[in-house]
Amino acid sequence: MATRVGFFYGAVTLAAVTWGALRGHANILLLDGSAAGLRMGQLLSSVALGGSMGLLLVLLTRYLQERFCWARTLHNEFRHLLAPLGRRDIVVVAAASAIGEECLFRGALMLHLWQALPGPAGLFVGVLGSALLFSLLHIGPGTRFVPWTVSALLMGVVLGGLFLLTGDLLAPIAVHFTVNLLNLSDIVRRELPTQTALA
Repeated sequence: MATRVGFFYGAVTLAAVTWGALRGHANILLLDGSAAGLRMGQLLSSVALGGSMGLLLVLLTRYLQERFCWARTLHNEFRHLLAPLGRRDIVVVAAASAIGEECLFRGALMLHLWQALPGPAGLFVGVLGSALLFSLLHIGPGTRFVPWTVSALLMGVVLGGLFLLTGDLLAPIAVHFTVNLLNLSDIVRRELPTQTALA
């Protein structure tokens, strides 16, 4: 599975880089699209910020699972789908999806929408439009997965804002990777009771 996922998201990343290049954006990792590379200080601060935000979001996930039955049900639904994943698979899926999806939705699509409609309106359309399409990728089989779709929409807005704030995709990639890695590891590791006194 890890190999298929890696190839798929490799193709997604290549498509995003090509899309950016075709519209004159030499480097989709940087908001300004310049060919200049990232400075070490910027790289480290973006990864640290993204990793910290990712940890906070994972803690929020755990809180929701303790508090709400729908969150535990969603966790268990994913467990039934993903339980066979091993450690290597989890790392590959987390990294490949974080890089591929951020390059496509923030690095290529968001900036394309913003470029198509310059100014504040274009920025709004870019952030919200890319988040909407990102959430459509996160539609599951049945209404039990609706919270996943809604959370993907909110995450898309947050990740777009983070891209604007830091000026690079490393922070959004780090958030995405941290959330995927820790949540997938938890999903595979344990099944949650669906009924508690707090439900």
